[in-house]
Amino acid sequence: MTTSNRIILRAALGSAVSLAALGAGSAFAQTVATSGGFEEIIVTAQRQAQSIQDVPIAISAFSTEALERQQINNVSDLQLSLPNVSFTKGNFGGGANFTIRGVGDAAVATSGDTSLGVHVNEIPQGGNLFEADYYDLERVEVLRGPQGTLFGRNATAGVLNFVTARPVLGDLQARGMVEYGNYDSLRVEGMVNVPVGDKIGLRFAGTYLKRDGFTENLFTGNRIDGRDQYSVRGTLRWEPTETTRIDIIGNIFREDSNRSRIQKQLCHRDPTGALGCLPDKLAFESVNGNATLGGTISSREFFGAISGGALAPFGIGSVYGPDIYSGIVNPNDLRKVNIDFEPTYKANGNYVQFKGTQELGDNFTFNLSGQWTKGLHESRTDYNLIAAVPFDFGPGSGIFALRNFPLFAAGAARLFQGNTMCVSEANRRYVGFINSEIERCAPNDTNFDFSTAYADSWSVEGILKSNYDGKLNFLVGAIYVNLESTTDYFVNSSSLDYGSLVLGAATGGPTQASASPFFNAETNLYRLKSYGIFGEVYWDITDNLRFTGGLRYSNDDKFVRDRQFLFNFPIPYGTPDFTQTAIFQNNFDADPSRPGPQPFREKSVKFDAVTGRAVLDWRPDLDFTDDTLVYFSYSRGYKSGGINPPFNPELFTAPDVFQPEFINAFEVGIKNTFIGGQLQANLTGFYYDYTGLQLSRIINRTSFNDNTDAKIYGIEGEFIIAPSRRWLFNINASYLHTKVGELALLDVRDPSGGRDDAVIIKDLGGGANCTFQVVGNPGLANAFVAGFNSALGLKGPVPIPGTNTTGAFSICNALRDAALGAGIPVVTEGANKTLPGGVAVDLTGNELPNSPSFKIAIGGQYTLPLGSSGWNAVIRGDYSLTDEFYSRTFNRPIDRVPAYEIFNAQLQINSPDNRYFIRGFVQNAFDSDAITGQYITDPSSGLFTNIFTLEPRRYGIAIGASF
Repeated sequence: MTTSNRIILRAALGSAVSLAALGAGSAFAQTVATSGGFEEIIVTAQRQAQSIQDVPIAISAFSTEALERQQINNVSDLQLSLPNVSFTKGNFGGGANFTIRGVGDAAVATSGDTSLGVHVNEIPQGGNLFEADYYDLERVEVLRGPQGTLFGRNATAGVLNFVTARPVLGDLQARGMVEYGNYDSLRVEGMVNVPVGDKIGLRFAGTYLKRDGFTENLFTGNRIDGRDQYSVRGTLRWEPTETTRIDIIGNIFREDSNRSRIQKQLCHRDPTGALGCLPDKLAFESVNGNATLGGTISSREFFGAISGGALAPFGIGSVYGPDIYSGIVNPNDLRKVNIDFEPTYKANGNYVQFKGTQELGDNFTFNLSGQWTKGLHESRTDYNLIAAVPFDFGPGSGIFALRNFPLFAAGAARLFQGNTMCVSEANRRYVGFINSEIERCAPNDTNFDFSTAYADSWSVEGILKSNYDGKLNFLVGAIYVNLESTTDYFVNSSSLDYGSLVLGAATGGPTQASASPFFNAETNLYRLKSYGIFGEVYWDITDNLRFTGGLRYSNDDKFVRDRQFLFNFPIPYGTPDFTQTAIFQNNFDADPSRPGPQPFREKSVKFDAVTGRAVLDWRPDLDFTDDTLVYFSYSRGYKSGGINPPFNPELFTAPDVFQPEFINAFEVGIKNTFIGGQLQANLTGFYYDYTGLQLSRIINRTSFNDNTDAKIYGIEGEFIIAPSRRWLFNINASYLHTKVGELALLDVRDPSGGRDDAVIIKDLGGGANCTFQVVGNPGLANAFVAGFNSALGLKGPVPIPGTNTTGAFSICNALRDAALGAGIPVVTEGANKTLPGGVAVDLTGNELPNSPSFKIAIGGQYTLPLGSSGWNAVIRGDYSLTDEFYSRTFNRPIDRVPAYEIFNAQLQINSPDNRYFIRGFVQNAFDSDAITGQYITDPSSGLFTNIFTLEPRRYGIAIGASF
């Protein structure tokens, strides 16, 4: 996705959830009381300090000590520890998909919101923290289910709130840790707490990580996907009176790494080139380059079709011949790649927070908080994750013919350097090689994508809450959020530059090339103005029965200014900026819905909703438990809609706005403590009625979003057992059932929809797929395509393995015109009677993506005294099993992500006063290649699948001290 809003918000998600990755069991690793039970864990999930066992919400809480014990270093570990939770990195920038109970981020849009509300110190987070490590925390709270009343902006999945450690007044403290592990990994953490008199305290903390990459690049011999990053945080606490407290927190993060956004690219190679990758399975093979836009736009067939054959000799190759990846080996190992463009990854994020608390007499407390954030992200990576074969520069080749033909001489002088072809630099001037702005030159096709995002946001929130001794209390609050961002998603290729050279000369003469020579989805500005007014009432009906009622009004005002570029108009060589030329200003139209040429598409939308919750919790007096809480709740969750990317209505039809999501969530739970605190057992059941579920589909190199309905239900269990002071066990288990409502969409993996009467066409001009369908008459469909293609010197349809139909290279619009002119009853869509991108398939009843049916996590810990000296050794192991799930709502066999198991272990030796420790650890002990998610690209890229995995086996040693 090219959305800075989602990138920045999800960046915060990454930071926060890594803290929570401890899971329920590890959260209690440090809370075993001396009597053999559990110490009380205090949380503020309802904006007041409560024991976690008193909160009528499905919630897990974690501490910084638990994080250190578990050695959780990144967000991916979270899914191993929490019931009905999954996480996968995203395909673009710092994006990710964090799914709770089947509710995640299936929509892709600049203006889309995340389903998970991420908060830092109870403030909605907008900083670029996804990449950071996590350190010096007080606690983390993970709330499952819609939480729109009390926390920031509405969230349909849940809320994750992490609280940074504050200064301790009047006390000088320090702590440090150094860790070294395989991959030459060095991690350093430190903290110092400095008192300034009795009423002011300062706290400074930081972390640094540097390691080699997890992935071996066979092409260069280098390791990629490494890290080089640091983060520093400073906090000031001032308590001028007993009733006033002020905190100011500042945080910075910096990264300059060769982090790889994508772990591996898989494809079952399509020999026909109509698709690029076949829809039946994933394999360690390369995409058929003839199916990509770079392959079609630079081919002899396309050049010949647009020129009556005159330009055919100048094509790089033929779509019917060997492609640029023929014979190239895609290593049969998820940790090995063969790429010639290695990744770069730069990110920085800053935030400053203010939190003030003022007690107003004995009965009221007023909290005021505010935040400013700024984040920047830039990443580049090899687009096809495979190095192409070298071009043929010799006599008889299309490249040789072009370099020696006067019409192309000016362009060839800029695009070629000896026997190498250059690739344009990506920027918003949109000229690249046309103005000698070159990224690099190589003997083969260089292709890369470049994702950028910048965001600046601020927010302010005020909350007034009562503290009466009677039966009624209340809380009221309001919040305002303002965010502005800008994003780009470039795709550059030497073959695209070659196409730009030929097309520009053919249409504009020997001194011109077609701009832009590369693709970009540019969001010049996304602006969000959001406010909410909320409140809750608490009524103690009896001493052991309480009712909570809450309401919230949310208002979201969104504005997008955006456009897309690729092969728009010919411009002279040497032009410094395409957007400043007369041909652009007089002819480029980013918004056909408005009169006259428009340099941008500008779209505004507003959404608002009233939501709330009602909870009844009962604390029965039972003889067989120490403490029991039973609760039933209803909550209505809301996530605002957004604006789909810009598109040309002459090519296809799609809505320009997608609607909000709503969830009616019903939950029943019981929280129990037994045997003097030696056993804790919590059970939760839930049912969701989901309306307006936002799902993404790909059309013409762009992700669009639709709305549908879904039903979700499940059960969760969290158990803690401490049979003695030395032993501690935890068990988490969950079951989840998801079901999509009535919905039919085309599947880009197989545009034919499984039918035999829809011929799949690979459009030579745009690289996209369309279908030529004559309902119930496959013979007529195939015969007409064959006849039309024959007149253009193209081959007729051939069977596509893994489908029930055939495919061919052709020109979709010309084929449509010919069919309509001949009276062929071909299926078209929209007012312009375009050939559809495919045949819709019924998804009703399918499972939601990233929603494993079963999960289980088991942990065990034993504390072994080392003689009578006071030293002890803590031995811990953790096992998790995640069931298989689907990566897409289409639920094809190819979309199925296999189940995986992870085992972690560690041994820590502690000094008598816990001042010193030494720890050995291993994570992912059996080196599982656990896949957490997939992303299928669009037809003009050949439909390859990018996959994302957990980290490989890590092991090492750490030493630490505190004073």
